[in-house]
Amino acid sequence: MKLKANTSRIIVALDYADQTAALDMADQLDPGCCRLKVGKELFTREGPRIVEQLIKRDFEVFLDLKYHDIPNTVAKACVAAADLGVWMLNVHASGGKKMMSAAANALSVFGNNKPLLIAVTVLTSMDEQDLTELGIKTSVHDQVLKLAALANESGLDGLVCSAQEALALHQRFPHFSLVTPGIRPKGAALNDQQRIMTPAQAIAAGSNYLVIGRPITAAKEPMQVLAEIQREIEKI
Repeated sequence: MKLKANTSRIIVALDYADQTAALDMADQLDPGCCRLKVGKELFTREGPRIVEQLIKRDFEVFLDLKYHDIPNTVAKACVAAADLGVWMLNVHASGGKKMMSAAANALSVFGNNKPLLIAVTVLTSMDEQDLTELGIKTSVHDQVLKLAALANESGLDGLVCSAQEALALHQRFPHFSLVTPGIRPKGAALNDQQRIMTPAQAIAAGSNYLVIGRPITAAKEPMQVLAEIQREIEKI
């Protein structure tokens, strides 16, 4: 199922330990049918070359490193990522307004070639007990909205969020791109995700992009699973 360029709403998570495995999976996928996510383990082991190799294969890359540091350091890291040609990158909203604003301002010099800059609110592996252990006394929902408002004030393009918060976020920040991990097709294993939805449920709730890893990458026929998910979300 070949989609027109830049229309795919599916981001396949390349959660691999090395470049060989990641590129083997990428070579089984069609860059017109998905985008790819490179996370901490793969990037730490392989560095910028893995991003460069994926871009050479015509994939748009979401660099998922969740920057969280002092404003100047994060701003420079975001520029370095943009220089690689990534389509999207992210920071932790809990880094604060100064940090997020510095990142957004640093990327503005790229003009129309600027990657999307999105913020992580509350990790999808976390629940209210986890927040309590961190000394945060609000609910997950309220904490997500609080951090989302801060990201909006800082000039970011969107959020990483659970699909269960997507509806409220879409209603309050309709201009935001909402990127949702924790997506599991019906019958798939939950693994380490807590706050999950099916692809159709997430799109209906307002998610713009769906991050899906093992249900696709662990399948015998990854493109077949990808096509099935695409057909499911096209019905929404």
